[in-house]
Amino acid sequence: MTRGPLGRIVEHNNWANAALIRACASLTDEQLEATPRSPRERTIRQTLTHLVEAQVGYASMLSPEWRLSADLGPSLEDLARAAGDSGKGLQAVADGEVAVPWESDLLTSDAYVVKPWTVLVQAINHGTEHRHQVCSILRALGVEPPRLDGWGFGEATGAVVQAPA
Repeated sequence: MTRGPLGRIVEHNNWANAALIRACASLTDEQLEATPRSPRERTIRQTLTHLVEAQVGYASMLSPEWRLSADLGPSLEDLARAAGDSGKGLQAVADGEVAVPWESDLLTSDAYVVKPWTVLVQAINHGTEHRHQVCSILRALGVEPPRLDGWGFGEATGAVVQAPA
């Protein structure tokens, strides 16, 4: 399938989530639960759980027929599965496989009326923000985080390569 730019943006989001969760799978429970520098910050496990729970919500808002196949559990395996499943839901929306009336109104669970496109923008920005937080905590723990930026995604997918000499 040839993806357009919006589909590639969501594909990057899904790739980055999976790469970060895989990188965190090698951490100890002590590292996953390390107290952040600021009391307003979450632990790695809490941040990943929040990121995935929110993405599940965004996917279900944009594609009401999509539902998580099982309850979200606390393990990184559970988070990886839920991130992958909800990422597929977002990908289907971005690829046009799910018809979304972009200028219609959606009612959120906390009683806001929003346009569907704002949900997709939020899903991408929210994921980026929280992946950055986890990478910062990893660095503070002395762990080199994976490269999750657009260039790293381009390299991983063969869209960024060294020019021949």
